Amino acid sequence: MGTAERRGAPRAGGAQLTGHRDPEATDRDIPGGVADAPGRKTEGLVHEGGRGAKAQQYYRPLWVEEPARRRRLPDPVRTAAVRAVLLIAVTLLQAMVAFLCTMAGSWLAFPMVISSVVSTIAATWGALDVWVTRQVWNQRNGVVSVPSSTARALRRERRRSRRQERAAERAHGRIRRRGGAGQLSHS
Repeated sequence: MGTAERRGAPRAGGAQLTGHRDPEATDRDIPGGVADAPGRKTEGLVHEGGRGAKAQQYYRPLWVEEPARRRRLPDPVRTAAVRAVLLIAVTLLQAMVAFLCTMAGSWLAFPMVISSVVSTIAATWGALDVWVTRQVWNQRNGVVSVPSSTARALRRERRRSRRQERAAERAHGRIRRRGGAGQLSHS
């Protein structure tokens, strides 16, 4: 008997598999493995009657979906942020290697110090790139709420075009309902 049969996993058609529960798999937070709140189903066994009675198994989801607290970063901003994090990580790694090589008196210390300086400049550029990319995205996509915002004009244009499309669709629907009345030819 596989894990799905033991745990009571639902099948594709909506049916639920039931079986014996693994004795080692106990729910420590649920006394006796029974439903303790109305509407809450647990994975425990509910005994009806005394010893050797029929057992029933309930399905409890592994997790509950919760809405995100914050919206996801836009793709260009997230890409710039990942790039910046990688640059900063490499810079810190190079600085550590440069320090250890200096302490050990290795010939590699000088090249590592030079590359650490170059990486520091690149990491600074990466952090600034995240900030600039975020500002540009906000300006273009409507987060900035100032009268001179480019995004506001873009939204206005989109609304105007949607209104025109809906009006054209309504007019076309009216002509169709009339049965083609008002058309000059029936070709």
